[in-house]
Amino acid sequence: MVGKNLIKNMEYQKVFSLEALVDYHEGQVVSRTLAQGKPLSITLFAFDKGEEISSHASSGDAFVYLLDGEAEITIGEEKFILQKGETIVMPAGIPHALEAKEKFKMLLVVVFSLS
Repeated sequence: MVGKNLIKNMEYQKVFSLEALVDYHEGQVVSRTLAQGKPLSITLFAFDKGEEISSHASSGDAFVYLLDGEAEITIGEEKFILQKGETIVMPAGIPHALEAKEKFKMLLVVVFSLS
């Protein structure tokens, strides 16, 4: 479908840094949705140090890529420390949580089943 903008909150045909599209704010988790719907959602996040998203499960596989900083990600009972440039996949249906050990920014891509 030509002309329908499926990606939002970003300029088309312009070079930029994903990291620059979301800013840190003291005591907050900031998000910027880039695409939302089936079969996927794409969101940028900036977590201030100490901020977190409590344990929850998603109906889709969630791919996290750290753009900056350091995060502790819990998947099921296992904890992982991610640094800038690292990635992890959180499987659908498995509880997961995120905590900012230091400020961090991430790209989150969630892929949902079409069936």
